[in-house]
Amino acid sequence: MIPVAAPNDVEKAHHYLWRFWIRMPKAGHFAIFDRSWYERVMVERVEGFCSEVEWRRAYNEINEMEKQLVNFGALLIKFWLQIDPEEQLRRFKERESLPYKSWKITAEDWRNRKKWDLYRAAVDEMLYRTSTNYAPWTIVESNCKLYARIKTLSTVVKSIERRL
Repeated sequence: MIPVAAPNDVEKAHHYLWRFWIRMPKAGHFAIFDRSWYERVMVERVEGFCSEVEWRRAYNEINEMEKQLVNFGALLIKFWLQIDPEEQLRRFKERESLPYKSWKITAEDWRNRKKWDLYRAAVDEMLYRTSTNYAPWTIVESNCKLYARIKTLSTVVKSIERRL
């Protein structure tokens, strides 16, 4: 699992994709990115951390990078886990009310929730512009965690079986 946080000073001194390229697994290995290069067209877009020219250019840059990975032999499986606003609110309230989960919810989560429509527009455009025949998105309906986990695992297994 490769967690992806906000870029540090060294990462900011490079092209935004650099920090992902250096974490790509070698041939025969795998990696799971928890968040990814898509932050450029999501968070950075919505929060204004990059210009419109930069996030619009990123769609092509991302598609080209993924094409290079697939041409190298990588099996690239992309998931978008989608919940509706009501389910997100229910989960937020549950986290706040349970001491052992309260660390999972922050003021930033509530702030970002207020930007639901902006994030939704960014997600829709991201899915449209970056789902390719070599690296398609799998949208995982995630209001039900059990269903989401089963669909995700089934997709991974089927993708590996097709490749083998």
